[in-house]
Amino acid sequence: MGAEALGKLLRQNKSIRSLTLEWNSLGMWEEGFSFFCQGLRANNFLQHLDLRNNQINHQGAGELAMALTQNTSLQELDLRWNNIGLLGGRALLNCLQSNKTLKKLELAGNNVPGDILRAVEQALDHNQDREAILSEAQNQVDILSKEVLSLKDEKNKQFMDFVDTVDKQKAERARSEKMSAARVSQLQEALDEQYSIMNSLKTKLQMTEAALALSEQRVHSLGELLHAMKQEQNSVADCHFRELQQQKQEGADREGKLMHDLSAASEKNLLLRNQVDELERKCKVQQDQLFQVKQDLTNATAELKLRAVEAEERLEMEKRRFKQSLEDMESLRVKEVDRMTQHMEASERSMHNRIQRLEAIRISLEEELSQVKAAALTERGQAEEELVKVRSQARLEEQQRIEHLEEKLRLMTESRDEAQNCCLKQKEMVAEAQAKAKQLTLYADGLRRRLDELQQDLDSKEEEKVTELNKVKVELQEQIGHLEAERAAQDGLREKIAALERQLRALSSNHREALLDKEGEISLLLEKLRMKEAEISRVREEETQRASFLQSAIMSYVQGSCLGTHSSRK
Repeated sequence: MGAEALGKLLRQNKSIRSLTLEWNSLGMWEEGFSFFCQGLRANNFLQHLDLRNNQINHQGAGELAMALTQNTSLQELDLRWNNIGLLGGRALLNCLQSNKTLKKLELAGNNVPGDILRAVEQALDHNQDREAILSEAQNQVDILSKEVLSLKDEKNKQFMDFVDTVDKQKAERARSEKMSAARVSQLQEALDEQYSIMNSLKTKLQMTEAALALSEQRVHSLGELLHAMKQEQNSVADCHFRELQQQKQEGADREGKLMHDLSAASEKNLLLRNQVDELERKCKVQQDQLFQVKQDLTNATAELKLRAVEAEERLEMEKRRFKQSLEDMESLRVKEVDRMTQHMEASERSMHNRIQRLEAIRISLEEELSQVKAAALTERGQAEEELVKVRSQARLEEQQRIEHLEEKLRLMTESRDEAQNCCLKQKEMVAEAQAKAKQLTLYADGLRRRLDELQQDLDSKEEEKVTELNKVKVELQEQIGHLEAERAAQDGLREKIAALERQLRALSSNHREALLDKEGEISLLLEKLRMKEAEISRVREEETQRASFLQSAIMSYVQGSCLGTHSSRK
């Protein structure tokens, strides 16, 4: 009842992390302990379980193994001083192939063979290595995500600063337009006021015309400067386009290199798979040889038994006929014993030779396994070094691109400042021309028309400047789009690198599991060989005992017959 209550508790509870149940004899009742194991199978929150001295047998260990195959939270299990035995140890070892979370399993004082304990320790070490690799991968993913977020924040800050500067430029341009409109209105008022004095200043028209000619020359020089500025902007745009094309080509080259690395990694994986297939074939050949050895042993034992039966029958027949032909029976017995001893010695020699061959084959296979492990470790180290190199190169390239873009932005800001200075100079020139027009063109309608034309030219130039600024904005937005596309491509490359890392980890885990399986099979084969050797030794002892019994019986019979003949003679 207590075991069933604990099973219900484990099935429903979600807060207990450690449970100590030592010295409670839970294994004495199989139904209650199976219910407890069902509750442990359904629980995914318990991490430490202590079941020392609970009289758990191999059946209870099998129930625990079935529970551990589906449990994904238990990390430490203490089963010391129970009655698990060989079968229970094998069940727990088989469950560790599917359970990847258990890190510590105590099996002392359970009559479990040493090879199974070593296999269990290897499986637990494999689980610990797997968890360490997963934690390292998670840390790397977190670091990369933090770096990506920091880069996004920096890019967003730069973009917001650029938008703020553009807004400030728009506000300044609106203010300057308002000031120029106010000045034009003041000029018109002054012209209206001084129109009455036009007749008195007709003599100065020639001087004003000369001044107007000079102003026209200045306007022409300003137009040439604007044309030169447009050419410079076009050249800068061409340079930007060429740099973007170069960046695209570099990205394509990098993708080709990564594809080449992927193909090389796939070839290495194929080679490793071929080596594993060869090892499996060799293991199959060894299994066939062991099966043949078993058959030979069974045949030898059957032959020995038949010969023993035949020898007993012959002995009975010889006892019946011993009175008639004692000397013949002694000679036949000697010959039969010699033949049996020779046959036994020959069979022992052949078995010893076969055992030596199998040991040599096992040693060679262990050497090949060690070589394959070393090759896998070296390849894994090389792959990790290549990944580190690729990551460092990607970071350096990102830093170089960011610096290049910052230089481009700086150049654009300098060009914008130069354009603003030119605009200010032009405005100052226009203001000087307007002041001179105040003094010189207040007396004629023609001067007013010329001023209107100059105002229209200035408006058209300002519109051209606005269009040029809009073009620059569009180009900057396009560059930002290209940068975002490159960032997406880099994210794709990072995902590919992560997929390659996962594949490498999966391959390494598969290789480790295969090696563990092979080691378990080798240990089982060694156990079988030891059992067969024990059986052979037992058969030898039985045969020697039987031979000694036969000799003693024959000697006693011979002595008895000799005494009988002497008495008859007397």
